[in-house]
Amino acid sequence: MAKDAFDTLRALAIASQAIGFILIITLETVMDDAARPWQGWTLAAMIVVALGIALARLYRRNRARKQRDQA
Repeated sequence: MAKDAFDTLRALAIASQAIGFILIITLETVMDDAARPWQGWTLAAMIVVALGIALARLYRRNRARKQRDQA
């Protein structure tokens, strides 16, 4: 079974982390010390998204394994 050339979940993970880091840096630039709580929430959101993507990957891998075993 050939692997897809473009992995949607990987692209989503990279994009979400890049957006999160850009937002953290922008908050620091714009808000100075008042940005700390917002940066914390942004980091928490980045972790939640990363865990969600990891679970989706695990689900896809297990589903593909089950389909392969049934064939």
